[in-house]
Amino acid sequence: MKKFMLDLNVKQNVSLSNQYALIILSSPNKLPEMLPGQFAEVRVDGSSTVFLRRAISIHFVDYQINELCLLIQVVGEGTKSLAELKSGDNLNLILPLGNSYSLPSSKNAKLLLIGGGCGVAPLLYLGSYLKNKGFEVNFLLGARSKTDLLQLCEYERFGNVFTTTEDGSYGEVGYVTDHSVLKGSNFDFIYTCGPTPMMKAVASYAAITKTNCEVSLENTMACGIGACLCCVTETTEGHLCVCTEGPVFNITKLKW
Repeated sequence: MKKFMLDLNVKQNVSLSNQYALIILSSPNKLPEMLPGQFAEVRVDGSSTVFLRRAISIHFVDYQINELCLLIQVVGEGTKSLAELKSGDNLNLILPLGNSYSLPSSKNAKLLLIGGGCGVAPLLYLGSYLKNKGFEVNFLLGARSKTDLLQLCEYERFGNVFTTTEDGSYGEVGYVTDHSVLKGSNFDFIYTCGPTPMMKAVASYAAITKTNCEVSLENTMACGIGACLCCVTETTEGHLCVCTEGPVFNITKLKW
């Protein structure tokens, strides 16, 4: 898929909490095709300490009004600078990068999209994409507390939403793998993104139940084009760059 370097305008920067920001970007031209699971390498301007781009998941795309949304978790100087962008600022991105989640072969497939923390980011676009393709979508979103569950109303636009919180402040108490929906339903396909321990637990569940499962790895991706090799992960085919061969992998391909 062809890659583009674009300067997009910050239409709005919404603070979702002290840790998360939603950046809504607009383009005067038609946005290029992007698939769910792909990401952008975002340039951080105006910082004397940040020199490399930041890899950010494609959170949502609205081609009708040419808007692209990025969900930012503030974890360091780079993401802090991005979270401080103002309306009217420009943001330079290289996109779309990486591969994407795959579509089930049957329209009757029962799907579950599992996200934790900022790993929920690519699942909104995936959910909308699957719904537009005629699939019934189920989300299972986990967080530490109610304040960390982001944009639930947006996810509800595209499917059924189940939640867990570690402190029991919203939804069922515990981790996503503790949720009753996993005990009472048989799914044909699971898509997941989030902290590695969570994804490994989901992958273990999928392996035991013989459920097809794809995970989106969150390795550090400095270049996004396979040059720096800092995102390499071990697979059944040897060491592969997550930014080019992933970030989405079927669990059968990973040495977990």
